[in-house]
Amino acid sequence: MTSFHDLTLNDAITRALAEEKYLTPTPIQAQTIPTVMSGRDLIGIAQTGTGKTAAFALPILHRLAASTRPPIRKSCRILVLSPTRELSGQILDSFRTYGRHLRVRVALAIGGVSMGGQVRALRNGVDVLVATPGRLLDLVKSNALRLDEVECLVLDEADRMLDMGFIHDIRKIVARLPVQRQTLMFSATMPRAIAELAAHMLRDPAKVAVAPAASTVERVEQRVIRVDRAAKPAMLIDMLRRETIDRALIFTRTKHGADKVVRGLIRAGIGAAAIHGNKSQNQRERVLAAFRKGEVRTLVATDIAARGIDVDGVSHVVNFDLPNVPETYVHRIGGRTARAGGEGVAISLCDGEEVAFLRDIEKLIRMAIPMSDGRTDQRRPQPPLATRDSARLPTDAEPRYRRPPGRTQARRRHPTRHRAVSLLLSL
Repeated sequence: MTSFHDLTLNDAITRALAEEKYLTPTPIQAQTIPTVMSGRDLIGIAQTGTGKTAAFALPILHRLAASTRPPIRKSCRILVLSPTRELSGQILDSFRTYGRHLRVRVALAIGGVSMGGQVRALRNGVDVLVATPGRLLDLVKSNALRLDEVECLVLDEADRMLDMGFIHDIRKIVARLPVQRQTLMFSATMPRAIAELAAHMLRDPAKVAVAPAASTVERVEQRVIRVDRAAKPAMLIDMLRRETIDRALIFTRTKHGADKVVRGLIRAGIGAAAIHGNKSQNQRERVLAAFRKGEVRTLVATDIAARGIDVDGVSHVVNFDLPNVPETYVHRIGGRTARAGGEGVAISLCDGEEVAFLRDIEKLIRMAIPMSDGRTDQRRPQPPLATRDSARLPTDAEPRYRRPPGRTQARRRHPTRHRAVSLLLSL
C-alpha cells in the first residue's frame, strides 16, 4: 500500500489527510482499513504510536459518509470506548480532523468534568461518541443516552482496560448494545482475560498484528542503572543534567511518588510537572499543553494518567520505578519514544527490590537490557531482539506478575519493622 488513495476512502477524507500531510498509511492502517470497510469484526494488536486511531477512525468516517441519516435523540451510531480521559480526547480530535469536510456530529463523554454539557450534547443524538466506561454508564443510568442504535463498537487499548478494572463495566455496556453490530478491538497484548472477552464480543474477527506482540520498539535504546532506592532522586537529577533531552517522561508507581519526584526536581532547578489521577481534568490538560509546547520538558506521571499521552518529541522515557507487570514496561517505552520513525532512549532506575521485576521484563522482551551503575559505561552485553518468528503473545501460563522473593512474607510478619526501614531509607 503506497498511498491513502489506494484505500478508496471518501474524497473528503483523503482531502483532509492531504491537508495534514498524511500521504502513506502505516502498516496497521494498510492492513486494518480495508477489513473495517468490509464490515468485518477485527482484533488489532498494536502499540500506541503505530497510527491505530486513524486505522479505525478513517473507515468509520467513510462508513458514515456513505450512509448519512438524521441522528436519533439520545443515541449514537458509533461508540468508541477508551481507558482514559486524555486518550478519549485525542481520539475525538482525530475524528474531527479527518472528518472536517464531512457533516459528522461527534461528542465526548469523560469523567472529571460536569455531566450537564455532555447530556446537552447528546440530546439530539450524535454520529460518534467517544467515552470512558464509567461516565458512559452514568449517562445511560440517567437516561441521557441509549445504546440500541449503535452500529459499530470500538474498544481501544483493551489490555489497559483490564489493568484498570473496567472489564465488568464493558460487559454491562456490551449487554445493552444491538447483537447485530460491528466490533473492533485494539490491544497491545492479548492476556487470557482479553482473549475471552474478545470471544464473547466479536464474531469471526479478522486478526491484524503489525509487530511481534509484547515486543519493544527496536529503535529505542534501553538502559538500566542499578541504584539504591534512597539514591534514586539524586541519580535522576544527575541523569537529566547529563543527557541531551528534548522531552522526558518519567514514570512512578504512585501518585504520591510522582509529586515527590517533581518537588525534588524543582528544588534542583529542573522544571517539571506531574500528571496523575488526583489532578483535575483542567490541571491535566494545562500540564499536557505545556509539555507539548515545550514549556515544561519533564513530565512525571503514573501509568494510568500517562495512558493516551500522544506527544511528538519525547526523547527519553525514565522508569523511576520499575513496573511490577512486565507488559506495562512495553506500554511505557513502546508508545512514547521512537514515534514516527524517530529514535528514543528508555532508562530504568532499578533498586535491589526491583531486580525480580527486571528479570520478568527481560524474559518478556527476550533480551538482556544493558546495565551500569550510572557512573561508568560498564554494561552487560545486549543480545539482539528475538526474531519475529520466535516472539509470541504472553499468556497466563507465563506469569505476568511476580513479587521479589520474601517481600510479602516480610511485610506480614514484621509490618512495624518494614515501616521503620522504609522511613530510614527515605531520610
